[in-house]
Amino acid sequence: MKKLLLLMALAVGNTAWGQFAPQAGLPGSTAIPAASSSFVAWANACTVYRGYIDIANPGAGVTTQGDESVVVGVPDGSLLSLGDSGVIVLTFPGTIYNGPGPDFAVFENGFKNPSNDAMAFLELAFAEVSSDGVNYFRFPATCNVPTTTQIPGSGVYTDASLINNLAGKYIAGYGTPFDLEELKDVAGLDVNNITHVRLVDVIGSVSGHASKDHEGRVINDPYPTNFPTGGFDLDAVGAINIHTTGVPDVGMSAVRIFPNPASDRISFSLPAHTIQQHVSIIAATGVVVSRFDAAGDTGAADIAHLPAGVYSLCITDDNGSRCMGRFVKY
Repeated sequence: MKKLLLLMALAVGNTAWGQFAPQAGLPGSTAIPAASSSFVAWANACTVYRGYIDIANPGAGVTTQGDESVVVGVPDGSLLSLGDSGVIVLTFPGTIYNGPGPDFAVFENGFKNPSNDAMAFLELAFAEVSSDGVNYFRFPATCNVPTTTQIPGSGVYTDASLINNLAGKYIAGYGTPFDLEELKDVAGLDVNNITHVRLVDVIGSVSGHASKDHEGRVINDPYPTNFPTGGFDLDAVGAINIHTTGVPDVGMSAVRIFPNPASDRISFSLPAHTIQQHVSIIAATGVVVSRFDAAGDTGAADIAHLPAGVYSLCITDDNGSRCMGRFVKY
């Protein structure tokens, strides 16, 4: 009965305060379906800094769900959990620019209240961008979720119309969009040359380690989520307006890499039209760790010397066409 009363109280409070776009599927929602043709590229490399299972109890360690490989490419329900205050930095096969409408979108795994389409279980993160990989600038986030009662780690739903510019606003399968137009006047940021997107887990505690929106309001989201899958759960980040640095991009699926994962050696195959190949292996940090040439439509690379992690394989032929793929070294 107490839980029912709490749900009713939150629902009433949310209805009174709502002012932003509602949950996916409702009129006026800005949610973008994962299958939308708006997406022309997906994050293809990342670096994650794990957050705590419970920031109030650091001794419990950090989250362990997922690894870098599961959040590159299209949304598929495979997740990486950031944990309290966790951070992930993502890069793309080109630079994102300030075009018409939203420029990229972030996918999480929230889920609806089965009895109320306006309400959903949501875990949130701040979105930040950089045009140099060093200086990051945060989208101005707003959260009007009441803070009189802490949202627990499970069982309570939130109205998306109380939330703006926070990743995770929408349920699984729908991206939360971000428009670089909002940051066009920020000194030190080139909104037409975004090289990195960074997501920072919101600590939803209404006391102690609270995260705050751009107006200084405490953000109330599920806390504590003291389990290995706690915090913001990233599925994918899709780019809508992106420059591919002038090189035609054949696409992530054009390169077949096997075995994958691999420990000491990989082989790869390419479209039959491919001629002389210039191959680069790129770490998740963006550093090129290996370069070599290959001929024909197949090749191989020794990776035994590489540290464990996620790598991109970038191949450019003598015609200037480019193919990309990814693999996991263990």
